[in-house]
Amino acid sequence: MDIQSIVAQLRQEASRIEQAIAALVGLGSEPVMRGRPRKTSDAKPARGPRRMSAAARAKIAAAQRARWAKQKGQTVTNKAAAAPKKASNRKPMSPAMRKKLSAMMKARWAERKRKA
Repeated sequence: MDIQSIVAQLRQEASRIEQAIAALVGLGSEPVMRGRPRKTSDAKPARGPRRMSAAARAKIAAAQRARWAKQKGQTVTNKAAAAPKKASNRKPMSPAMRKKLSAMMKARWAERKRKA
């Protein structure tokens, strides 16, 4: 056998071994992840507890009272419906002001549409 051919075969074998080592090292560096992914700093910040308006609580309470009454075979009087609605402190908007606000909003929407 020729020494040159033996050296060429050994180099080919060495390159195959190096490729195998690189493949095995690559597999070891990326472990298989199982379960829930870890939290990252990119995640949205946690919000505080949700708050419910008094009107929403009253509505839910009235519905629950109605369910209890139905279960007991009674009728329920709705205190919230019987009470007159509280008048708001806002003054009604004049037609001129309504028209002015409408024009302002249309201009805003047009500007936004132009930018997009």
